[in-house]
Amino acid sequence: MPRRPTVAGVPANLATILRDIGALVLMQATLMLLTAVVALVFREFYVALAFLIACGITATAGGAARRAFEDAPNPVMKHGMVIAAGGWFATAIFGSIPFFLSAHLTPVSVMNSYVPAGANYEPIRIGGETAFSSLAYYGEPLHALFESMSGWTGSGLTMAVHEPSLPRAIQWWRSLIQWVGGVGVIVLTTAILARPGSGSYALYRAETREERIHPSIIHTVQTVWRIFLLYTILAVVVLFGAIWWSEPRLSLFETFWQALNHAMTGLSTGGFSVTDNSIESYDSTLVEGVLLPIMTLGAIAFPIHYLVLHDRDFDALFSDLQTRWLLTLFIMGSLALSVQNIIALPVASEAFTETGWLGVRNVGMSALAGDAARDSTFQFISALTCTGFQSSDIGSWSAGGKLIISGAMVLGGAAGSTVGGIKIIRGYMISKGIQWEFSRVFLPVSAVVNTQINGRKLDRNQMYEEFSEAAIVSMLWIILLITGSVLLVNVTPEFGYADALFEVASAQGNVGLSTGIVGPTMSPLGEGMLVLNMWVGRLEIIPVLVFIRSALFGLNP
Repeated sequence: MPRRPTVAGVPANLATILRDIGALVLMQATLMLLTAVVALVFREFYVALAFLIACGITATAGGAARRAFEDAPNPVMKHGMVIAAGGWFATAIFGSIPFFLSAHLTPVSVMNSYVPAGANYEPIRIGGETAFSSLAYYGEPLHALFESMSGWTGSGLTMAVHEPSLPRAIQWWRSLIQWVGGVGVIVLTTAILARPGSGSYALYRAETREERIHPSIIHTVQTVWRIFLLYTILAVVVLFGAIWWSEPRLSLFETFWQALNHAMTGLSTGGFSVTDNSIESYDSTLVEGVLLPIMTLGAIAFPIHYLVLHDRDFDALFSDLQTRWLLTLFIMGSLALSVQNIIALPVASEAFTETGWLGVRNVGMSALAGDAARDSTFQFISALTCTGFQSSDIGSWSAGGKLIISGAMVLGGAAGSTVGGIKIIRGYMISKGIQWEFSRVFLPVSAVVNTQINGRKLDRNQMYEEFSEAAIVSMLWIILLITGSVLLVNVTPEFGYADALFEVASAQGNVGLSTGIVGPTMSPLGEGMLVLNMWVGRLEIIPVLVFIRSALFGLNP
């Protein structure tokens, strides 16, 4: 039997994977260094030290892997799948180090100085001291990993009970990793593109399964970044105006800070917030209205943005199948959820307080119905775009409302965007495939059957191939969802199955909405499972299965 090639004593396949994962980890070290500078600007010296130490650890590990295996072969598709899965997990692990070190290096007295004046937060016991900043929760390694995985996968579920009590640099880090992680293709390819001809398009396909905007992957990454940066700047400007109008008591800097962070996490459909109770804190129709188009932009496929901005092809926006269905589902889902929540109002009447069923100050059923429609619209669009901004206490909703939101989180937005979920195109392919199978019953065996999907003409074999891919991924997605929800409801008996299903759908769909299960007091088993759900959901299952198979049996046939 011939000997398999090796690089530095390591099998060539493994060397290729380790080198390119090392490049991704090395890229994260640069982001940590930038955040250390942010910490110094805000005079958060303990946090700055944590980021500098984390940067050194991350740069050493990533640089060592890249240098040791620099002569490894270029990646091909089988490597791309494993690098995509391993790279996401590695970035989440190293990304958790700043959270963990910041919690342990910062004295409790300094932690408490981050708590906003007048805030009444629950105490957190650390040894013999009492902390009030949510930074203390990151002292648990699993909590730190959960926050990092949630950030890098654009999920938005958090262990920070009170985000305003976090240091500014930690708030920035959470938003930054969602902003970068929201465009996963860039995270997976930026460092690798430093080596021209590396075959990194294999990674691009493993992550997005979409056509390139340009023939060159380098141009693709540059174009996506330009679009993303342009939209972010515009989002900051409009959000600044909306927040300033809604919250005039805030300083100009605080208004800018909130606009910046919410623009970054809104456009990346990540959903981390820097305010208590997410967007509900504003209780502003204007802020919610401004966020709707920002979230929508993140859920539209990036090739469509390119056609509109570069080619001035505005017809592409409405001729694209996924965009049309995204907008159609916005209307249908918002109406269905509004009706469901308005019907549920009398049922909830016994629980009315002066703040109303939805947590909005109002009195009277007509006002509550209006608030129900407003919150239903925002929450459905937040769920379908997989953003996860929360404008209402979803935990108080009826099971029917939670299930509608869960369905939106499972489906998600357009493939080729920053969203999670199964994706609209797969849902459409499954429905089209079922229709196609029924229609074949009435046709002769010799009939030539073609179908049109989004401007493409598919023959029988192509239809089978695309229908099979959509059905397999969706089936695996649903199996994992049901398995996870059954496990979660058993470790959180104080919640019902609708809540458990909602929480797993949110994690696996990389959304971030919560009914109250996720938090620092949840079961470690449930928390660890949701970490895996977020990871698997971001990679759409197949690369994770390839990763597991490769870990057990290697990459060779």
